[in-house]
Amino acid sequence: MSDVYLSSGPDAGAVLARLREDAPLVQCITNSVVVNFTANAMLAAGASPVMADVPGEARECARVASALLVNLGTPRAEQREAMREAVAAAGAAGTPWVLDPVGVGALSLRTDFARELLADGPAVIRGNASEILALAGAGGRGRGVDAADDVEQTAGIARELARSTGAVVAVSGPVDLIADGGRVVRVHGGDPLLTRVTGAGCALGAIVGAAVAAAGGDAFAGAVAAHVLYAEAAERAAAVAPAPGGFAVALLDALATVEPAALAAREPLLAGAGAGA
Repeated sequence: MSDVYLSSGPDAGAVLARLREDAPLVQCITNSVVVNFTANAMLAAGASPVMADVPGEARECARVASALLVNLGTPRAEQREAMREAVAAAGAAGTPWVLDPVGVGALSLRTDFARELLADGPAVIRGNASEILALAGAGGRGRGVDAADDVEQTAGIARELARSTGAVVAVSGPVDLIADGGRVVRVHGGDPLLTRVTGAGCALGAIVGAAVAAAGGDAFAGAVAAHVLYAEAAERAAAVAPAPGGFAVALLDALATVEPAALAAREPLLAGAGAGA
């Protein structure tokens, strides 16, 4: 089956407007390297972060959160137990959750754990090309948390992973790719400086969760909207801050000031050209 390319994507502007109106509560069980930046990025975008990542508390929070992020960047034993509790509680409560398989493929413990979590039904799987390929059992040449594979290599694999798990699969790179098994959307734009700021990708995973909640649980619409927002914000940030330190601050400012109408204007640029494998 060929990819289905959209002439225009889900209404990213409407999702952003709803996100800012609702300020969804997003539980982030994320890695210790990026906690502060992730929380600030979510606040800037309009969401409400809560970093509840200890056993017992994680279960309680997942029951009342609008969305949950599970990020495997520093998967210590206590945090893995909290993740198991949270995804089980999220499933029981109907809370959408995002799996960010940081470093999967490069390191065995987190690779095995990520595959365990797949059985709990994430709404979205968001990672770089190497992480997605490794999670799908299709290779993946990651170096630590850095991708060594091209996004376009994942197009067919991402679609199959989406079909087998029921999740939307979002692959980050110079051109982001989002697939739900039947549809594939490419989000162009952004800036290479995103790869020079620790936590930029991890924060995107949290914003995906917020956008899915704002989209009423529509994982595809939420994932696309989050990536369109990030592309627009990164371009604005790079225009005023061409080096990593200033860019990190400017990205937060841009996430707070991007207008919903600006996302709607980007939607014709979402689709790729032609059919992929």
